[in-house]
Amino acid sequence: MTTQCNKKPSKLELINQASREDIDNWVAKYPADQKQSAVMAALRIVQDQNGGSLTDDLMDAVAEYLGMPTIAVYEVATFYSMYELKPVGRHKICVCTNISCMLCASDDIVKHLQTRLGIKLGETTSDGRVTLKEVECLGACVNAPVIQIENTYHENLTPDKIDKILSNLT
Repeated sequence: MTTQCNKKPSKLELINQASREDIDNWVAKYPADQKQSAVMAALRIVQDQNGGSLTDDLMDAVAEYLGMPTIAVYEVATFYSMYELKPVGRHKICVCTNISCMLCASDDIVKHLQTRLGIKLGETTSDGRVTLKEVECLGACVNAPVIQIENTYHENLTPDKIDKILSNLT
């Protein structure tokens, strides 16, 4: 006689059908025995499905879906800055503060954003509209200083440009 008591419950149902199909498209790009190579895409997909952040249960579901150890998924999710382990605002503003941006006055951009939004780096506005996040590098050094909002880069920033960008956020 077997019981369900010793069986670990599946978390796969946390990944909706559309997300599974999207993950499967990424898995198909790799050799069959290397489906864990799609872990970064899978984390992005379930993060988007969850409104912009990951939970332990979602990361466990990704590990189960890709047949890999949960710790390996957690390592990826905690290493890369594009993954959020706590809820974020409707808009996430990533501010590059690496050397090229720093030399082009990214500290002034950070101060301006903090003043305009009334929050510090790593915080979300009280209305849940904007999260301000410091990132190490956005790879657009030639046009520093740079921010990324969702999938759009804004380069050669000035306080006036920041004000126009912020006024267009809904």
